[in-house]
Amino acid sequence: MPSTRPEIAVRGDVDARAVEQLARCAEAGDAVRAALLADGHVGYSQPIGGVIAYPEHISPSGVGYDIGCGNKATRTDLTLGDIDVPRVMDKIAKRISFGIGRNEGERADHPVLDKIRRADFASQRKLYDQAANQLGTVGGGNHYVDLFADEEDRVWVGVHFGSRGFGYKTANGFLARAQGLAFEGRPTGGEMDAPPVLLHQDSELGQAYIAAMQLAGEYAYAGRDVVVARVLEILGAREVDSVHNHHNFAWREEVDGVECWVVRKGCTPAFPGQRGFVGSTMGDVSVVVEGVESAGTKELIHSTIHGAGRVMSRRQAKGKKGKPGVIDWRAVQDRLRKRGIELRGGAADEAPEVYKRLDDVLAAHADTIKVTHRLRPVGVAMAGAHVFDPYKD
Repeated sequence: MPSTRPEIAVRGDVDARAVEQLARCAEAGDAVRAALLADGHVGYSQPIGGVIAYPEHISPSGVGYDIGCGNKATRTDLTLGDIDVPRVMDKIAKRISFGIGRNEGERADHPVLDKIRRADFASQRKLYDQAANQLGTVGGGNHYVDLFADEEDRVWVGVHFGSRGFGYKTANGFLARAQGLAFEGRPTGGEMDAPPVLLHQDSELGQAYIAAMQLAGEYAYAGRDVVVARVLEILGAREVDSVHNHHNFAWREEVDGVECWVVRKGCTPAFPGQRGFVGSTMGDVSVVVEGVESAGTKELIHSTIHGAGRVMSRRQAKGKKGKPGVIDWRAVQDRLRKRGIELRGGAADEAPEVYKRLDDVLAAHADTIKVTHRLRPVGVAMAGAHVFDPYKD
């Protein structure tokens, strides 16, 4: 039976190439439904901001290399006047490691490490040492640890990162196995517009990937919990409320009456009543949202945006080999400083100008979510320009 293209819902102003990527992925797996959200842009095989519902297939290329990447936002019992923001940000930058390894940051322990030690999929057990070393590290790229103040000046902690090298090597291993290579092999191809890698849910490899993906997701959740707990300790604060979600993952859900694997890459689950934390840029407001019941909710497979969405490549922003990029990083730093935002780290390729405005993106989804909190950044910690991290995003 030939593959068919399902209806693809598109929100906002997105690149036509990203739409074609999503259509290619949907056709390959006889998807029931697919959608591209307003923060969408071209990604590896499946676009960032793309969600697809496959009845019988799981997609390692769709979930991507950063399995379980997601956001956590925690409201504390403090108000902005209770803390010395520059001092707190200095401690965060010192105690929490960004990039591939560790600076002075402490090692962490968590029950998820015992699960990795005895993982069902044997190849993941071999990743234990790296998983233990990187638990509670944040990585590079667009990953961060932020302090926010809400409408009542209550202090929130927000983080964005995923499963680090453990998830990256898990994803790479299954992409290699799908090509008949060893788990430690190097898969060929991998072009941005490559067809999706699909594994049948009932195959031995498909079953192994599902278990491995879920473990990597647990590890990502644990890492975000560890980092938030450490920041609360630095603040001397207590958790009052938390919102925590993956946006690179696959879940088994019913779509149009069919049980499907819903593969979200850069998409926040948003069922009616479900809350999500949507981060923005180092200079813009982030939000806590809640899904609402509407026709659009079903059309978008109960999904919403995960961020503002890039409009400029990293290379274009920062330049390459002595050729300057279009972003004046020093001017960005000065502007943030004048606005009272304490920045630690960061680089030109993460400047606010390389992203859409979050409010514009949110407007394209106004029928499917409501904003319950607007969080303005007062402190931002990210990997610096010279920090190397192959697992960044």
